[in-house]
Amino acid sequence: QLQLVESGGGLVQPGGSLRLSCALSGFVLDYYAIGWFRQAPGKEREGVSFISTTDGFTYYADSVKGRFTISRDNAKNAIYLQMNSLKPEDTAVCYCGAAFRDPDWRNWHPQLTDFGSWGQGTQVTVSS
Repeated sequence: QLQLVESGGGLVQPGGSLRLSCALSGFVLDYYAIGWFRQAPGKEREGVSFISTTDGFTYYADSVKGRFTISRDNAKNAIYLQMNSLKPEDTAVCYCGAAFRDPDWRNWHPQLTDFGSWGQGTQVTVSS
């Protein structure tokens, strides 16, 4: 079983930055993609950003393109999401997840049913 432990959430002012970390334990290559969903108050959980476990393929939601960057550090068994130029609408609980289905990286609409392992969630709050 793959375990994911998140950290890095917190309170930041608009325009500020946070870096989310997802520490991985287990056999990562059982999964094809790892990254973050988020759920804002009153909204559905949406896919934010994901990275392939085997190559450099990445996915970004339109709402975060140009502001967020996902990366992996194999030596540390960790996935990172650098979030810059944060906006109040980025306020959400962020969940690290691992997908057991191989996505179409060129035309992907992340589905919750494709993800078989989850972190506990970390709160990101963007407010003055």
